[in-house]
Amino acid sequence: MGALLQDLRYGLRMLAKNPGFTAVAVATLALGIGANTAIFTLVDAIMLKSLPVANPKQLYRLGDNDNCCVMIGTQNGGSFVLYSYQFYEYLRDHTPEFSHIAAFTPFLVDLSVRRSGASGPAEPYQGELVSGNYFDMFGLGALAGRVFASKDDTAGAPPVAVMSYHTWQEHFGLDPAVIGATFTINQVAYTVVGIAPPGFFGDTLRSDPPDFWVPLSREPEVSGRIITNLLHHRELEWLYLMGRLKPGINPERIQSRLTGELQQWLSGNRDVIPDRDQSEIGRQHIRLTPAGAGVDKMQTDYAAGLRLLMTVAGLVLLIACANIANLFLARGAASRLYTAVRAALGASRQRLIRQVLTESVLLAVLGGLAGLYVAFAGTRTILWLAFRGAQYLPIDASPSWLVLGFAFLLSLVTGIVFGAAPAWTASRVEPAEVLRGAGHSTGDRSSLARRSLVVVQVALSMVFLIGAGLLTKSLRNLEDQRFGFETRGRLIVHVNPALVAYPPEKLYGLYQQLQQRLAQIPGVLSASLSGYSPLGGNNWNERVYIEGHPPDFEGPAPSWDRVGPHYFETIGTRLLRGRAIEERDTPAAQHVAVINETFARKFFRNEDPLGQHLGLGDASHSGDYEVVGVVEDAKYLDTRGPAYATVFLPLLQTPAGESSHDSSVYIHDIELRVAGRPESLEPAVRRALADIDPNLTVLGVVSFSEQVARNFNRERLIARLTELFGLLALILSCVGLYGVTAYTVARRTNEIGIRMALGAERKNILGLVLRSAFTQVSLGLAIGIPAALAGGRLLSAELYGVKSYDAVVLGLAVVTLAACAFVAGFVPARRATRVDPMVALRYE
Repeated sequence: MGALLQDLRYGLRMLAKNPGFTAVAVATLALGIGANTAIFTLVDAIMLKSLPVANPKQLYRLGDNDNCCVMIGTQNGGSFVLYSYQFYEYLRDHTPEFSHIAAFTPFLVDLSVRRSGASGPAEPYQGELVSGNYFDMFGLGALAGRVFASKDDTAGAPPVAVMSYHTWQEHFGLDPAVIGATFTINQVAYTVVGIAPPGFFGDTLRSDPPDFWVPLSREPEVSGRIITNLLHHRELEWLYLMGRLKPGINPERIQSRLTGELQQWLSGNRDVIPDRDQSEIGRQHIRLTPAGAGVDKMQTDYAAGLRLLMTVAGLVLLIACANIANLFLARGAASRLYTAVRAALGASRQRLIRQVLTESVLLAVLGGLAGLYVAFAGTRTILWLAFRGAQYLPIDASPSWLVLGFAFLLSLVTGIVFGAAPAWTASRVEPAEVLRGAGHSTGDRSSLARRSLVVVQVALSMVFLIGAGLLTKSLRNLEDQRFGFETRGRLIVHVNPALVAYPPEKLYGLYQQLQQRLAQIPGVLSASLSGYSPLGGNNWNERVYIEGHPPDFEGPAPSWDRVGPHYFETIGTRLLRGRAIEERDTPAAQHVAVINETFARKFFRNEDPLGQHLGLGDASHSGDYEVVGVVEDAKYLDTRGPAYATVFLPLLQTPAGESSHDSSVYIHDIELRVAGRPESLEPAVRRALADIDPNLTVLGVVSFSEQVARNFNRERLIARLTELFGLLALILSCVGLYGVTAYTVARRTNEIGIRMALGAERKNILGLVLRSAFTQVSLGLAIGIPAALAGGRLLSAELYGVKSYDAVVLGLAVVTLAACAFVAGFVPARRATRVDPMVALRYE
């Protein structure tokens, strides 16, 4: 310990003696360690943390993927994930191996909320429908008041709700009077019986988690399905299930039993599964998956991106380590005489190595402490990029104890990594040679190591630059692709008349008012309404039956949407044949449909689609709608794949007897084509809607371009961070090259003087130094380009519209690196040409 303390004191003195060296090294390490710590903060929050509930390891989910949101019949690959309410009740009551099985919706519902006695319009919130034993399953009590009991989730029970702590804090100022108060939620009076514990965000880590939890028995009124609902339809699968296994129960054994119960239920309830799926009953199964972290939707979405960013950040830290190692080697070469004296006086090799490693670890710890500030700021920036548009994200940017431990351990490892080569070099000093002055002017044994480190830096920088170029070009291709609509000068307004209990018979008048009043706002060029708008996160799909054609069950079911007059004109989708949906397409008029190109190709390969008839639901509805137009393909959900086959129906044209689709007549989006900046019209739009009906809650207003941009949050995050890391790697590599070249010039001053005294011209000296620098760059490129091409193949899943070996990106990366390297080498080379031969000859 005495020797260690002595080394620590010596290391601190050396760092204080060289403030410039210390500042550069600490700043470099802070960036490298901070970047890794920031990424690990997200890994910890998203991938490693369990739900803040009791004994999370006992929780298991009945399903293994993220199907959403309502299905009928068999499910993807036979693996059941969504369940009807009736089957949930069956499993809850017939599976004693679980102490609790709870049900909840995979989607959040929009809520129009007004506190009793409050003035002003209702405010939009998010809600989740859950079973009465939801909080009991998690082992949670209320922070204040109480949570649900099973009796709250029964028919005829008084309407109650539980509020999240975040909502209570942010919107109601922790007002204790909220507990027991009455809130009007979707035109129904609810009593807020309790506040959920702080930190509990629900069953799924997501942006904008639920503000309120409401019992499943309230689904018909909460979801806004006035005529039909999900709760009482045995054939509709729409619930996620999660349970708490009793201690000692084998999950594999209960999984087999659950599969048997599923198949028995489907066989005994043939009315809940379409005829086309009857032969698939034997393949249906339930897979139990650990649910300590909840439904792993965000984990699945961001896992690949986080692994990529963690790898990139690690390589940046490796470049930083190479840079600091170079600084240590250069400083060690300059202090060879001092080291030789210590060795001559009896210092062992172990002691020399330990002293250098102690200093390097000390420097790394200082860099790690500074890196915590970088990590905090970096995490906040990353969250902003990854969740653009979110109002609240239940992820804390502050480092946890696990993250602090990771940062400390990373600092120790970093110190050892960049200190190993200088320590080894220092321990191999030959006192006799150094004390005789041998090699003072010709170089030292560390020169090869320093040049090798520069080669490694250049190679890694090449990998980063090409990777950043590929991801940036891919992002640009995604954002600039032809979506089948125009985003400039468009505004999207999110509403839902079902939340304020509009009866269907009054919708026609409301929609006419909306379309006419909004179109009269100065600056609005056209207005339309729809069930949902492109790339807004929604998609309805249903099997379509064509009159005179056999049913086609291959591939995914076509998408469909309800739209108003001027819809295609407003969003900028071109009409290719026939006509669009117009004002004359009223509920009493002939029922018509417009299809897109993909639908026409798939279902009418060698026929004229105009005049054909089709319908939704089953074959008895195949003649409900006549196709009157074909529009160009537009992407509504998937930005990478081709457009889905899609049918567009007039807003209120619902065939008699098609009750399962009655709720679709309620619009969710208003589209406006405007002159000027779309955002500037938001106040006028809100006023117009309030004039039409003060109860019509505006759920959100966003420009069409912003709505589309939010679909690329993950890609933008990866591209921007890779660009940043690539820039940092380039700077570090150039600094390393500059340092090695400058040091080499300083060591060869007398040689350069002799050359100039013997007649060498300045351009010869310049070429001599630059050749030495570019030899290292060339070796780095020779290693880095093949490595980057191999890395490009690993990135192929992240790329869109660009090959992993893109020649333009490769060429730009090489030119950029070569130009920066030239500048880094030219400065010390130019200094070498100004050496005075007489001064250089006296250098020794």
